[in-house]
Amino acid sequence: MNFTSIFDVIGPNMIGPSSSHTAGAVSIALMARRLFNEDIAKVDFTLYGSFAKTYRGHGTDKALLGGILGFSPDDVRIRDAFAVAKERGLEFSFVEDHEDHGYHPNTADILMDNGKGRTQFIRGESIGGGRMKIVKINNIDVDFTGEYSTLIVKQLDRPGVVAHITKCLSERNVNIAFMRLYREAKGETAYTVIESDHRIPPEIVDLINAHDNIQKTLVIQV
Repeated sequence: MNFTSIFDVIGPNMIGPSSSHTAGAVSIALMARRLFNEDIAKVDFTLYGSFAKTYRGHGTDKALLGGILGFSPDDVRIRDAFAVAKERGLEFSFVEDHEDHGYHPNTADILMDNGKGRTQFIRGESIGGGRMKIVKINNIDVDFTGEYSTLIVKQLDRPGVVAHITKCLSERNVNIAFMRLYREAKGETAYTVIESDHRIPPEIVDLINAHDNIQKTLVIQV
């Protein structure tokens, strides 16, 4: 039996007419910005399904751009996201893809560029009530919502790496609510995503990064 929370009914605090098309879109882009964790010089959005059909009328374009600019779903500056982006020198574009790829109807691809040769691709889905989930980082399928404090580790898929990560967490008394490993292919790039119902101590980043096969560690607090 599925249950509906009262918060799913009344929706989140937000700017815009639709929790899925505005608040959820802001949250996708804000998470993408946090995952990139660099200054963004250019961003390209590709919209699918319902997003592609209604994004102008529902303000999804302003919401996505607002998230990239660092605005929360209830930030009144979302209404002026285009002007703010231009003031900050941020290049942006929106592409509609109306093909049936079998994606969630509220799906957005976000390609960010720091202007110095580094890029990152994120795919997110707005799943209702202002909630979202990230389903792809670069070419690796993932699945997390950002509703918990989240540790994201980019690593080489080698024996002992996951054990090192969990040892670091144990030593800092971090309670693991969910833990998943996603990999490109055996022995290639992988992501360990750990969600905790407690705050993750920021010093854990240096501990995890001490391993030779760790490429990058990011903590996103709730």
